[in-house]
Amino acid sequence: MDVSTAETRRGFGSDNHAGAHPEVLAAMAAASKGHVPAYGDDPWTAQAIEVLRRHVSAATGDAADVALVWNGTGANVVALAALCRPWESVICAETAHINADECGAPEHIANVKLVPVATPDGKLTPELVRPHLIGFGFEHHAQPRVISVSNVSEFGTVYRPEELRSLADLAHANGMYLHVDGARISNACAALGLPMAALTSEAGVDALSLGGTKNGAVALEAVVLLGDARTDALPYVRKQNAQLSSKMRFIAAQVVAMFGGDLWLLLASHANAMAARLAEGAQAAGVELAQPAEANEVFPLLTPAQIVATQERFRCYLWDETPAADGRVCVRWVASWNTAEEDVDALLDALA
Repeated sequence: MDVSTAETRRGFGSDNHAGAHPEVLAAMAAASKGHVPAYGDDPWTAQAIEVLRRHVSAATGDAADVALVWNGTGANVVALAALCRPWESVICAETAHINADECGAPEHIANVKLVPVATPDGKLTPELVRPHLIGFGFEHHAQPRVISVSNVSEFGTVYRPEELRSLADLAHANGMYLHVDGARISNACAALGLPMAALTSEAGVDALSLGGTKNGAVALEAVVLLGDARTDALPYVRKQNAQLSSKMRFIAAQVVAMFGGDLWLLLASHANAMAARLAEGAQAAGVELAQPAEANEVFPLLTPAQIVATQERFRCYLWDETPAADGRVCVRWVASWNTAEEDVDALLDALA
């Protein structure tokens, strides 16, 4: 295919469909000048690590280990492999990305057992987790080691600090860790108007898979271990799981461009605002939402005719392909850092 004729229209299929922000691309180009040592032994990586430490561990200084990695699945695999031994298990929501969308990578590569839990809104609670805290010390049973949540969840819902703290307290009381899949952690912070530390170290989180790719970067993911979860094994786990980049300065340059200032928050806030505009417009047109639109994702229940009217142009995913009794199907719309108001209005016009 001639790339000059490639599709350039903006849609609502995923924030992964959006391109990279110009400041991120400029930072990568600037990092390309000259020669520097490989595998992270460069000034960009050192600066990126300090930048992320300031964001996630404001209350504890530099008490965070940071490993830059290639992608979100890799971040989750490295984080869980660093936290778990092969006979241990990870409790997660049934809809969690690690369970539903990573082709078994946490189990195949990190060598951990996933224990999926059904949830009404994509979020775990202590009440949902407790029945699965069984078999401690019983050699025939995988040992519970990690509670893993996604913030933002796969249903677009957001964990508040007190919700994370309740899960962290439960985990710690049972000798376990709390891991957060933060592929959209910037959107969660923007939705709540809180700094990242409030949703990580200050809430008792032990490990974070921090993402920036969905928020305007090219490939920006990191594993962050906090407090007692810190381990000297992290560099070796990253290498063994094929997530060590030789030219790491290009990932690090994106981190500095995105998180060195407030670009991450501005882009996430814009995406959230566009999703809110879309949700409000859809509801005004009589469309029911399966979940409240708390960040940059909207889950409308659409009729077959509405799906036909919107699917091809806006490339939306069918979230649950099993129709309800009235024939409606749950669809996912995702707003991105470069979604414009006219894109939202065009989708609403098509819906009408």
